[in-house]
Amino acid sequence: MKKYKDLDCVLLVDDDISTNFIHRRIVENAEIKVDVKEITSAKEALDYLTYSGKYEDNIHAPKAGIIFLDINMPGMNGWDFIDEYKQLDEKHKARIIVVMLTTSLNPDDEQHAANVAEIATYLQKPLNKEAFANIADKFFKIIEE
Repeated sequence: MKKYKDLDCVLLVDDDISTNFIHRRIVENAEIKVDVKEITSAKEALDYLTYSGKYEDNIHAPKAGIIFLDINMPGMNGWDFIDEYKQLDEKHKARIIVVMLTTSLNPDDEQHAANVAEIATYLQKPLNKEAFANIADKFFKIIEE
């Protein structure tokens, strides 16, 4: 099982519980040593990253290395999350890779994502083991095999 430097946790941000469940299983089966945190709202994801709200006592929780972010969510959507994420103090977003993971077929969404520096890549759902492993290999250094 591989271990990567600064990849302690994968944050799955999707309002669909079954999608989060499937993506959790994919990440867990990818032979990469990492915790997985499922969150169903963009606001809650921001709270997790900033140790606020219900996460204020979680300062020892694993820091997210990759965020798989859905675009279409009720309330605060993925684009709203990115707008708020940009405003975070660097200590809360340092070394985090944000991946838009969506069912959107709108070419404007992909183009928009390509023009946002905070978004490392844009993928169509569902996530698969190969895509997850490729992202880990591309953005993180292996420290254990």
